[in-house]
Amino acid sequence: MLIETRHLKKYFAVGRNQQLHAVDDVSLSIKANEILGLVGESGSGKSTFGKTLAGLLPRTSGETFYQGQPLPEKFSARDHLKYSRELQMIFQDPYSSLNPRMTVLDIVGEGLHIQGQHSRQQIRDEVASWLTQVGLNADHMSRYPHEFSGGQRQRIGIARAMIIRPKFVVCDEPISALDVSVQAQVINLLDQLKQSLGLTLLFIAHDLSMVRYVSDRMAVMYLGTVVETGPADEVFFNPLHPYTQLLIESNPEPDPDFERARQHQPIRGEITSPINIQPGCRFADRCPKALPVCKHENPPTIEPAANHIVTCHLFS
Repeated sequence: MLIETRHLKKYFAVGRNQQLHAVDDVSLSIKANEILGLVGESGSGKSTFGKTLAGLLPRTSGETFYQGQPLPEKFSARDHLKYSRELQMIFQDPYSSLNPRMTVLDIVGEGLHIQGQHSRQQIRDEVASWLTQVGLNADHMSRYPHEFSGGQRQRIGIARAMIIRPKFVVCDEPISALDVSVQAQVINLLDQLKQSLGLTLLFIAHDLSMVRYVSDRMAVMYLGTVVETGPADEVFFNPLHPYTQLLIESNPEPDPDFERARQHQPIRGEITSPINIQPGCRFADRCPKALPVCKHENPPTIEPAANHIVTCHLFS
């Protein structure tokens, strides 16, 4: 495995004797050259998991391994310098993730500059090459972020992550702020880079159809925990967990006539507070199939089919 987490937890102190359980006991593994899609509602902990995995947030407990070697609990400046060559991140918001006071040359070339192994001319050449690869012009390097559209800014963010030639990239909803036509362009770009560089990706998104399209495997996250994992097509077309089933039912169909005619069962209620979570299934209060045991006992993790894992009392 290229990346693996074991019982990873990330809590935030939000008051006296109160903790927000953003990521709670997550064990996942990602093979080399694989795309793992991570889906779930807003507030499920997807972005926090990605940032913790990339070392941008210190973990509360648990273990994280890269190529079989344990990663530090909290990255020091030296750790960031070492692992930034291997682990990178593409951020969700293309507007706030780029420094408005830096030119594109400085933004994209910063990683090479920090490494201190390239001359100024070499950095310029590399930046020009990568701007071309992501569909921009080399003469754009003298411009500032405010001079670009959202799709162009996201391409700059992709170039910034890829110029280091990392092995693993966390894509934190890289298309959510973009128009549909631009989304397709960014997805195709990421696929091309995956093939040419042999990348491994954690692809975080809300759009289940898009995640199924780009991912080899899919993981479904709810309130800090992973409730289902499996091959992307298997999870999408044969969901086991009630939460996954409702997520997929709520996914809009491209055919407007079919979309208007089909029956919808929306997920009732709001996502439960992640502060000081009590034992029991976290989806029980919203689940149409909840059993009495779901209210007070944590559900078991079961593998009903090959490589298809679900955490639910219905399968125990």
